Amino acid sequence: MKKFFLICAAAVASVLFYSCTQQRPEQETQPAEEPTPVERHGALSVQGRYLVDGNGEKVQLRGVSFGWHNWWHRFFNEAAVTKMAKEWRATVVRCSIGLDLDDNCYDKNPELAYATVDSMVNAAVKNGIYIIVDFHSHKNNLPLAKEFFGTVSKKYGNLPNIIYEIWNEPLEVEWAETKAYSEEIIPIIRVNAPDAVVIVPTPRWDQEVDKAADDPITKFDNLVYALHHYSATHKEYLLEKAKYAVDKGLPLFISESGAMLHTGDGILDMDSWETWLDFAKENSISWIAWSVSDKEETCSMLVPGTPADGSQWSEEYIKPWGVLVRHYLQTE
Repeated sequence: MKKFFLICAAAVASVLFYSCTQQRPEQETQPAEEPTPVERHGALSVQGRYLVDGNGEKVQLRGVSFGWHNWWHRFFNEAAVTKMAKEWRATVVRCSIGLDLDDNCYDKNPELAYATVDSMVNAAVKNGIYIIVDFHSHKNNLPLAKEFFGTVSKKYGNLPNIIYEIWNEPLEVEWAETKAYSEEIIPIIRVNAPDAVVIVPTPRWDQEVDKAADDPITKFDNLVYALHHYSATHKEYLLEKAKYAVDKGLPLFISESGAMLHTGDGILDMDSWETWLDFAKENSISWIAWSVSDKEETCSMLVPGTPADGSQWSEEYIKPWGVLVRHYLQTE
């Protein structure tokens, strides 16, 4: 809790500093605008176990995942992405397209899903940040995934900032199934985006990276493997799996994470969270925090009833987890 109060105090101080700087005379020279992440790094690729930029330099992306689009699609807009990019300093956002839950999911309302992707991709391009298009399904929806990624890659495959996450958190399946699924989806993406980075799923909620490390996909390049952790639950046993995969040379991408329990609720275990952050930094592994949503739960970064327009998200709308994520994005 002490660390949390220190971070909150820092947030208040930054707001006061911002207010003071706005009182400066108009004639004062303003600093040149810094290049965006995409301007700095260009199209990404994978070399060995590292994500690298157009110059072959290691890249660690850090950002936020928007919640299931079928429940929180009102937040999937340019103002919210701009807030994350300009103020929170996210270099990547994750667009989670939900399936199998209600009438707003992709399987029942593809028009809403594609409109959501379009809004988020355009916002990411405008802000010069990377975006993960995430097929947020727990089930093996291979035919729908083929349809979805064929359409999405055809429309955006020429863009340098798109990353494709092809299956979110497979449940109780074996690596052989997720590998076979991936080997059917990747060629569909490659038709339109031959060099794009693809995030490959791993079994049991994107945790069994050790199984993938023992039998990686070799038919395609520019692949990273999904690892999800919620640090109040996932401690040493999962960290050991991650270290094993790293030692075997498997490129990892933490496309979803949080400091709370795996349920999305409960305490914020900051010691474990920082252990994971240290591991990610030491190994240049990108990470995404879950989630931009306003559900009454620990992992939702916004309070219930937060307005859709991200430009209106004053401090009263940001929950403790959101304050912490913003702090780590700004200081990392």
